[in-house]
Amino acid sequence: MRRVVWTVVYALSMAFVESAVVVYLRALAHGGPFADAADAVLPPGVLGIEITREAATLVMLAATAALAGRDRWERFLLFSLAFAVWDLGYYGWLWILSGWPRSLLAWDVLFLIPVPWAAPVLAPVLVSLEMIVGSGVLLRLHAAGRHPGLRIGTVGAAAGGAFLIFSSFVVDFRTTSAGRAPEVFHWGLFVIGLAIAGMALTAAARAARPRP
Repeated sequence: MRRVVWTVVYALSMAFVESAVVVYLRALAHGGPFADAADAVLPPGVLGIEITREAATLVMLAATAALAGRDRWERFLLFSLAFAVWDLGYYGWLWILSGWPRSLLAWDVLFLIPVPWAAPVLAPVLVSLEMIVGSGVLLRLHAAGRHPGLRIGTVGAAAGGAFLIFSSFVVDFRTTSAGRAPEVFHWGLFVIGLAIAGMALTAAARAARPRP
């Protein structure tokens, strides 16, 4: 539990750093990533730095999980937990620092690797909540000496759900790359992906067995 708590503390602290950086970037971009003005898009040099910063953030979260976890499965679950807490904390800190997002339906550029991801804020919030619940349940099972049931169908469903969620974020990447919000978000694709991933997590927890 102590390792989980410190992982969460680290993720929340990283979230503050990320949100502060975004406040600076949005000031530099004069109005945010979806402003109408042409100068709202980050200059190429700054954009390259931002992409590298995102990659470094993932490395930092993975490194923390690698240090905290005792085996590969626990490290993966701690990384998932840290990522989800960081994402929720990012929006929470950003709202405290700048008053944005004013609504959970406000559009945001979520990620830039390998192409821009975009969605209303509610979408990544729902994903993060599912990840927190799923990783929390599986970590408790792991602590109790039980290993999740990772059958081929369960793993395939989890991967398929994740792919659908990812597709809903990037299907309109050309519009996002031009600095404009897509006209609509593909909620149907997203909800189906979220539901499939949730069912896969539930199946993995129910099929948990004692570790050898």
